[in-house]
Amino acid sequence: MFRRSRVLAATLLATVLVTASACSKDDSSSDGGSTVGAGSGDLKKVTYVTAFGAVGRDSFVWVAKEKGFFKDAGIDVDIQKGTGNVQNLTLIKSGGAQFAALDFTGAEIQAGLGKFTNWRAVAAVHQQTLVSIMTTADTKITKPTDLTGKTVGTGTGSVSELLFPAYAKQAGLDPTKVKLQGAQTTALNGLMAQRKVDALSTFLLSKKALETASKKEVTVMPYSEYLSDLFGNAIIAREELIASDKDLVKKFTEAAMKGLQYAVDHPDEAASIMNKAEPTAAIPAAVGEINAMKPYVAPPNGAPLGHLDQERVARSIAVLQGNGLIPAGLTPDKVVDFSFIPAS
Repeated sequence: MFRRSRVLAATLLATVLVTASACSKDDSSSDGGSTVGAGSGDLKKVTYVTAFGAVGRDSFVWVAKEKGFFKDAGIDVDIQKGTGNVQNLTLIKSGGAQFAALDFTGAEIQAGLGKFTNWRAVAAVHQQTLVSIMTTADTKITKPTDLTGKTVGTGTGSVSELLFPAYAKQAGLDPTKVKLQGAQTTALNGLMAQRKVDALSTFLLSKKALETASKKEVTVMPYSEYLSDLFGNAIIAREELIASDKDLVKKFTEAAMKGLQYAVDHPDEAASIMNKAEPTAAIPAAVGEINAMKPYVAPPNGAPLGHLDQERVARSIAVLQGNGLIPAGLTPDKVVDFSFIPAS
């Protein structure tokens, strides 16, 4: 099932790898280390921004803080709630944060377009994209081609919207025969529950929330069935910080991965820890998200948690280039620092 996306990626993979060059520098960058000062005692103070609010997929950072993983690494982390890729990348660019989580594919697109370039991914949270088509069972939509003539709700300007044409083509669906209806991300489940759209293009981690809102069984069609080389969320670091204090970045990354492993091993406790710090974070929904993402966290072939495979990153870039989402020129070294979590 994955062959079509791999054939498409292979046509550009060699070019992406051959043209790899040294990491680019953003013209407006400043010394990333200047914003990292001494915290309490000998702890170094850093700011981390979650991918989106306080939800299950981001619980691991609160776990790492509560369990003392960051403190043991000599780091005091100020956790801020993120609001999506562009806002998080803006904070990284301005120096308002040193670390952030975000959708890696969306960030690749931003880098490929030259909009945000002074960051590098240091760890993968999800080894595959979690973007999916979701619909309630009563629509009778069970395969991608059933979307012909239908309306699909998606976050305006989101990676879910940007990737839909590529997904549709690989799945044998003519994207021009599907109406995409943009909306605020927080409004999507309501649109589906009220049957104002026929399906959603969104993240599969919201499946439980959609089931709750619609009170119906939900059908999920993951994009990863056809776009298998795309990663999901990743942790990124400010490029200047990597250059000025690589040891700090390494320690932060290792502590965060300890938190991620603990969260997927203890979803109920992880949800409770996040709720303690952020009372608006509903525990049942968080547990549902953590359980849903667990199959997507472990790298293949026994690589360490968080590992980003360089060839897969190259293929992901090739897929984006092949579908016209970014021009030629982006290479893996411009979006990932592979030194923090090697394969072995």
